[in-house]
Amino acid sequence: MNKIFFALGLTGALTLSVHAQAQPINFTTQLNNYGGDGAYVALYLTDVNGKYQKTLWISGKKSKYYKHLRDWARGSGLKAAEYDGISGASITSGETFTHTLEVDDAFIDAGYQLRIDTAVEDMRENRAEIIVPLTRSGAGQVVSGRGYVRSFTYDLK
Repeated sequence: MNKIFFALGLTGALTLSVHAQAQPINFTTQLNNYGGDGAYVALYLTDVNGKYQKTLWISGKKSKYYKHLRDWARGSGLKAAEYDGISGASITSGETFTHTLEVDDAFIDAGYQLRIDTAVEDMRENRAEIIVPLTRSGAGQVVSGRGYVRSFTYDLK
């Protein structure tokens, strides 16, 4: 009987330690007002040298347009299995959207960067429109984009 309780306790401890390794983060992006179709947006992680590490979220369901999110597309290799299930509808002019995503603690305060690429059909593409280090001290700080993104911020929960 003691072995069963020990096994259950060990399983619970392992489960809690695995959960403790991911941090929920709120990502909020507001787009500028522009006169075009919905924007495609890629939110992803790179190392300090800009080498792609992980896709966090993609807006826009038509994968044929993903190639216009150039830095993300090049880094991710457009591997459908990687971003399957983390994409949503394209975002419209002036819209604000917030997503809460689980990010591995190993990416926080470890030299990784959050990047955003944007593109709008028949309009300009913006590679690495947003680049911010993923740090606890950077949480809550508003960053302006240089294209379609009016503001971007992330908050650790």
